[in-house]
Amino acid sequence: MNYSSFIIKILGKPEQSFFDDNISVTEIIGKFGQFQKNNKNSDTIIHLSIWGNLAYDAIKYYKEDDYVIVEGYISLRKPIFEELQNTNKKQVELSVFKIYPFSLNNIQQGRFDK
Repeated sequence: MNYSSFIIKILGKPEQSFFDDNISVTEIIGKFGQFQKNNKNSDTIIHLSIWGNLAYDAIKYYKEDDYVIVEGYISLRKPIFEELQNTNKKQVELSVFKIYPFSLNNIQQGRFDK
């Protein structure tokens, strides 16, 4: 099975979009934790797709530079980065089914106020 869980650092602002039938999807570009810093050939970037009601929560609570624990199904897709467009490399994508905070940077700013 390809159901996995990872700790991911969010690299950019989560972006939300909608389909014609009001289904929401939030897309996040993230990075795996680096185990060997001197290995320059390792691809550590992952594309997260979060659907439905969980997509609203991801936009509301998670920002750039936050660390999250994600669970979901892994798939491969064509690269979204220009430098990889002309290569045979594939981009790793995770369809997220669960997302949990791991280390949030802006808790003091009242992001979780009631």
